[in-house]
Amino acid sequence: MKAKQEFKVVPKFPEKLDPLKKMSYNVLFSWQSGIRDLFKRMEPRLWEESGHNPVAFMGQINQKRLDFLGQDLGFMSQLEEEAHHFEKYMNTPKIGEPETCVAYFSAEFGLTTCVPIYSGGLGILAGDHLKSASDLSIPLIGMGLLYQEGYFSQYLNNDGWQMERYPANDFDNMPITRVTGADGKQIKIWVKFKGQPVAVAVWCVQVGRIPLYLLDTDLDENIPEFRGTTAQLYGGDKEMRIRQEIVLGIGGIRALKAIGLTPSVIHMNEGHSAFSALERINLLRKDYNLSFDAAREIVQASTIFTTHTPVPAGNDTFDIEMARAYFEEYAKELGLNWRVLLGYGRINPRDESEPFGVTPLSLRLSAHANGVSRLHGRVSRQMWSSIWPKNPVEDTPIDYVTNGVHVSSWASREIAHLYDRHLGAEWNEDNDPIHVWQQVQQIPLSELWRAHENCRSRLVAYTRRALFHQLKSQGAPNESLHKSMEVLSPDILTIGFARRFATYKRATLLFHDPDRLEKIINNPTRPVQIIIAGKAHPQDNEGKAFIKDIIHLTRERRFQNRIAFLENYNMRIASLLVSGCDVWLNNPRRPLEACGTSGMKALANGVLNLSILDGWWNEGYGPDYGWAIGQGEEDTNHKLQDETESMDLYNLLEKQVAPLFYQRNADGLPQVWCDMMRASIRDLMPKFSSHRMVLEYFNRFYEPSSKRFQNLVKDNFQAAIVQAEWCNKLMTAWNEIKIIESTSNADHSTLKIEDDLEFSARIQLGSLSPDDVTVEAYYGHLDHKGEFTDRSTLALAPTEDLGGDLHIFKNIIACHSTGKFGYTIRVTPSQERLANPFVLGLIHWA
Repeated sequence: MKAKQEFKVVPKFPEKLDPLKKMSYNVLFSWQSGIRDLFKRMEPRLWEESGHNPVAFMGQINQKRLDFLGQDLGFMSQLEEEAHHFEKYMNTPKIGEPETCVAYFSAEFGLTTCVPIYSGGLGILAGDHLKSASDLSIPLIGMGLLYQEGYFSQYLNNDGWQMERYPANDFDNMPITRVTGADGKQIKIWVKFKGQPVAVAVWCVQVGRIPLYLLDTDLDENIPEFRGTTAQLYGGDKEMRIRQEIVLGIGGIRALKAIGLTPSVIHMNEGHSAFSALERINLLRKDYNLSFDAAREIVQASTIFTTHTPVPAGNDTFDIEMARAYFEEYAKELGLNWRVLLGYGRINPRDESEPFGVTPLSLRLSAHANGVSRLHGRVSRQMWSSIWPKNPVEDTPIDYVTNGVHVSSWASREIAHLYDRHLGAEWNEDNDPIHVWQQVQQIPLSELWRAHENCRSRLVAYTRRALFHQLKSQGAPNESLHKSMEVLSPDILTIGFARRFATYKRATLLFHDPDRLEKIINNPTRPVQIIIAGKAHPQDNEGKAFIKDIIHLTRERRFQNRIAFLENYNMRIASLLVSGCDVWLNNPRRPLEACGTSGMKALANGVLNLSILDGWWNEGYGPDYGWAIGQGEEDTNHKLQDETESMDLYNLLEKQVAPLFYQRNADGLPQVWCDMMRASIRDLMPKFSSHRMVLEYFNRFYEPSSKRFQNLVKDNFQAAIVQAEWCNKLMTAWNEIKIIESTSNADHSTLKIEDDLEFSARIQLGSLSPDDVTVEAYYGHLDHKGEFTDRSTLALAPTEDLGGDLHIFKNIIACHSTGKFGYTIRVTPSQERLANPFVLGLIHWA
């Protein structure tokens, strides 16, 4: 039976303790240890039992204890100090132009364990993005979904098979608040599923200085089928996915409007929020009576899209009938023919059999698109080059911004203490990462090693307790329970492997030859131990089989004390692993790891990486920082590749990694190993921190896109209207363009180094003018087949009007290198007028 009325009882806080309330509803505590220490000091055991959830913790603390703390001079002094730091942090002005406001959309956000609305790398990256934006005072807001059950909790049955639980989140006991309107009621917006209205409530998590708005369909107004839309992260079938993406994309834009926010830039983190671009167009049409084309110009110029998925199957598509059911009526609101809308979501708009995909839609409606590492940018250009069939693959308009990690969230207490002492107390708010991290050289190797040894000891102690509870829950005999408290050692070389158990990550590569592995880990003078964690998707039976195989191996006598698997991988376990291991192992099948930020988290703690040259390690690897498995090979024979790379892995462990770890100086310090730890932090952390990443997005994309947005909307959208008319003129007249002749002074001759290379092109522009186009020389080195091995472009200036529609374009460049070169001429829409000259798909080649 349900209660007629709900109410809540909370402790009565002494007025002196009021700052605690504000701090408990801001997840700043997840990366500022002073605030965590404050909560822990109040009631240490209860803080642990609450799962480091300050709201649940504050709701359970004894009233007498609160009254006592209000009179405790030591505690009150600490509270006053932290409250001062908190207010100072929160009141720091935003950087950039006052008109800039970025809305960052993501299907998941990994902020802290007590807000479980994340599953893996994508969500952790999104959480780190918000935290760095907060530290750097970037004018940004977040938008996501509030999952009632979140991602699943993992446990293993007696046979080692992964099982799933879906515990319900209690939003009233989490650091989440309802977003209310002027009437004091929670803000709700509406979307439609197949023409039926669906109510969506708006919540907020304060992430430092950044508000993260979260959408929730679990409302009495909705029928049960729709009410469960935001129940589970990545749960359900394709229809559930399209509904979640409608709520996130369309609902997210409507929620921002209801709150009273009009972002100048939208950043779509993966294609789940692709429909936000359509809804921005829809609102501009409704609110300002703009044409679809004019509204599209505004949206396109101010949208950034980040793709994370390096395989086509990982990008959501919906069959035509499902898309029609949810979007045919919506197309009419947009002023579009239904088939035209479908075309925006297809690689080939004219292929009637191709499903509707969110990634093509996102790419077509974004001024900037990027992968998440240099290699992933290359892979993404190859994957999606067919959207721009007239471009060479290398000119596919997908750039890259390599991911980074929020160091304050992932550095252990001991390592963070070293950073505070040697980098300055506010190192985590400094926007000059190179200067900050050079100071790591000042950390004495002995201090760095002691801090790391403490982290390893804590990891081993935690692993023993966790294994004890895992075995106890499975009904294991007392003998096994006692043995679990003796596994591993706090003094030997420890390898960590933890991530999603997607098959391409090859979690079992380390176990390819168990007999060889046994000799390595049980070496009498150089022993090795391995700690593993991770979840397989509930529908991924092959990934679950990997976990089962590993569990069975850990039960063999020869491996019992050297290999451990931790259940229910989450942010807390990740923090212990990336700080407590000595080596972080990552062995995906290249080039399928888009980035792999777990290795960066290990890097933040001085843990050395041992990895395939994929994702970020392809950029970060150097012999002074860790080890590379293989040399960047990509092989279609997966069996042979696994065989070769597992042998390489064993050789590295046996002949390089273990000997170096146990090589000690007279003081018992592994000096060369510690040199590598310090060098990797000093040289790589500036490149792979989320501060660097967010600043790169801000400087390259956010600020320029915001300025384009402001220019297009000023004077009653006049510039957008003119831009749309100009684009339509280009589309109509583009076939009139002809490259009549292209010449250079190098034709049929040889130039010498530093000679001038002169390009000239005679172009027929039809009804267009030189201001409408960009004419470029496209040149570079050639291979033996006459193909470009690299290429550069040089804009040619209009130098002569030959009358009619003929024009001469010319420019000169010096020859700075020798070799075999070639060139051609191309014409694109004016790059002065378009943020992305390839977005219209218009190009002429000589």
